[in-house]
Amino acid sequence: MSLKAKNIAVFGASSAVAQAMVNRLSERFPKATVHAFSRQGDNPIDYLDESALAAAAERVTQTEPLDFILIANGILHDDQVAPEKALGQLSAANFEHVFEINTIIPALIAKHFLPKLNRQAPAYFVVLSARVGSISDNRLGGWYAYRASKAALNMLIRTAAIEVARRNKQAVVVALEPGTVDTALLKPFQNNVPAHKLFTPDQSAGHLLSVLDQLTPEQSGRFFGWDGHEIQP
Repeated sequence: MSLKAKNIAVFGASSAVAQAMVNRLSERFPKATVHAFSRQGDNPIDYLDESALAAAAERVTQTEPLDFILIANGILHDDQVAPEKALGQLSAANFEHVFEINTIIPALIAKHFLPKLNRQAPAYFVVLSARVGSISDNRLGGWYAYRASKAALNMLIRTAAIEVARRNKQAVVVALEPGTVDTALLKPFQNNVPAHKLFTPDQSAGHLLSVLDQLTPEQSGRFFGWDGHEIQP
């Protein structure tokens, strides 16, 4: 990564992968300021309150622009929704809930924070997506709302990258797949995952940073797996 980060923002910072990324970024850039946002915690924010997002974007860039932005917000299941296995399980409420967290919130963060990205040096805007958001790679079906929300997120990144490139030639705007991580999010779906492909949050964070080390602005707008291979739409 051709980056000398001084100012970093991480969203969804309460997730295990985001916490691991904060730790890794703090180690790599010990002099950087890391703003870790989540619904709870030391830096709470209401992601659906655009006035709060706008105020936060202004506050964290009062003295210098952002060099690295990570969005780790995401939901696969919670006490309200579970991945659908068949059309009969679909509901508008589930779609609205999943899209709000996986697609709408990242879009609103992008609206207010992407313009704050450094234009004078290499800078990165990264969202965590999922391989199941690839339409061409869908061979199993199911997980309707989650798949659709991540496919929409990938399109969002592609579209934003095109716009950003017009005024920020050094920016890298990408979606990354963290792999199967041993967290509460994927705990119910780990039974068939080979041990060597089940990562700790720290392992996943290391993989993601290794991928970013190889990316250039020419690859902006694309979607890459934890192993560095591009995932097709």
